[in-house]
Amino acid sequence: MNFNQYLPLLLVLLGACNKAPSNQEAPKAPNILFIMSDDHAYQAISAYEDHLIATPNIDRIAKEGMRFDNACVTNSICAPSRAVILTGKHSHINGKTDNHFPFDKSNVTFPQIFQQNGYQTAMFGKLHFGNNPEGFDEFKILPGQGVYYNPTFITKHEGTKDYPGYVTDITTDMTLDWLEKERDPERPFLLMYLHKAPHREWLPAERHLKAYANKTFPEPATLFDDYEGRGTAAHTAEMNILKHMNWAGDSKLYPETMDKLGIPDASGWDKDGFTYQYERMTKEQQANWDAVYQPMNEDFIQRFPNMTEKEKMQWRYQRYMQDYLGTIASVDENVGRVLDYLDANGLTENTLVVYTSDQGFYLGEHGWFDKRFVYNESFRTPLLMRWPKVIKEGSVNQEMVQNLDFAQTFLDAAHIQAPSDMQGESLMPLLAGKNDQWDREAVYYHYYEYPSIHMVKRHYAVITKAYKLIHFYYDVDEWELYDREKDPQELKNVIDDPAYATIVADLKVQLEELRVKYKDNDELNQQNIDRYLKVVQQEAK
Repeated sequence: MNFNQYLPLLLVLLGACNKAPSNQEAPKAPNILFIMSDDHAYQAISAYEDHLIATPNIDRIAKEGMRFDNACVTNSICAPSRAVILTGKHSHINGKTDNHFPFDKSNVTFPQIFQQNGYQTAMFGKLHFGNNPEGFDEFKILPGQGVYYNPTFITKHEGTKDYPGYVTDITTDMTLDWLEKERDPERPFLLMYLHKAPHREWLPAERHLKAYANKTFPEPATLFDDYEGRGTAAHTAEMNILKHMNWAGDSKLYPETMDKLGIPDASGWDKDGFTYQYERMTKEQQANWDAVYQPMNEDFIQRFPNMTEKEKMQWRYQRYMQDYLGTIASVDENVGRVLDYLDANGLTENTLVVYTSDQGFYLGEHGWFDKRFVYNESFRTPLLMRWPKVIKEGSVNQEMVQNLDFAQTFLDAAHIQAPSDMQGESLMPLLAGKNDQWDREAVYYHYYEYPSIHMVKRHYAVITKAYKLIHFYYDVDEWELYDREKDPQELKNVIDDPAYATIVADLKVQLEELRVKYKDNDELNQQNIDRYLKVVQQEAK
């Protein structure tokens, strides 16, 4: 018998024996739970920094997954950031460059793609633009900014409804109710769980009022920054805690307190805005509110006439932190409720959980609140991801990643082909610990909304791990360079330092390459400026 002549047939038969049965279950597509808060600074998550607040439930995602230390945004302002996340495209491409323009619904968003590929989709909480988000089987969203107490929601199937209670709790109740009663266990889900908190103006839940109003928080080293050596933009921005915060809405002075002290309503709507929020409360809620804030107002009336400008700044900083961090306490509690539900119902193992914010936020650094700048506190955003099947527990990643990357990451995780015109990169190699497959060295940033509230000038920038090169334009033409390793607080603009001349030249080349890559240019900038000014003028009328 010639064995060799039967060898090919034998190999085929052996191969057939080793094949999986045809009825073997294919790997299940992952569920995706996308949790995003509004204006949640990384400094206020104890997985990043623990000097302000403990966030044990949000920290769980980092402990059981991955923390990104160089996550950042493409445009640090609420609605444009959300448009970048949904489309996977920079603001100048998706058209949502600022908070004034409506979202162009001809854009294809990643939830639409998931829905088309068999996923069950839902959104609860704050979208911030549009009342009919595309690609969702179910949604209940806040109109615009929404309110903290007894909010109104726009629903897909029941119209507009008022819900009694506190917005963070209500958003979570909706999310858990959907998971419990409406989730189809035979289909994977994409669930967007989006918090209003800690967006301005900060109203903590009743259960946190007393505890946080009595806390004292450490002041940032740059609270009294004088911006020496930096450009026009830092000097002219209107984000100073003492000078530009509202007294009623932000610092919780009652309108009658302002009148008694002769403090003017500089914004023209500060008192009215505070009154609107207060009057939405029930009598019981108002009583709990007054029990904490009435004594604070009375104490301030006694102290104010003798306070120095420094003491007023320090007082307002503490008031800011007490309310801002108080709203985060409820976010952390409610994130814990949702994570516990996943654990209790066997969903943890195959669910990619993401916690992030629509951008960073200033917590007194440089004397500021708000965001908008490409400077570190507003440019950098928290990003924590957990997926037990893929991500190693307790991982920390230092690569430059952006909110631009989320859409392609989620589609890649679900093995769905991303549209070729998306501009981000999938984070899947990083989640799997394959950093050698990641080759991005720099990211691109562009902020547009000027002239407008806070008066942060238009600028674009290239950012690497080591350096940040910024060009402020429109009514100025100024460049700034920061050495991110030697000067992490970004206090010294070294654009004119001869020692950095070669670095500046290299970064300008890199910046132009990114602008070409992402299809941004001066002509498009001018079109955006013309369009913006026209809309602002119409709004002013």
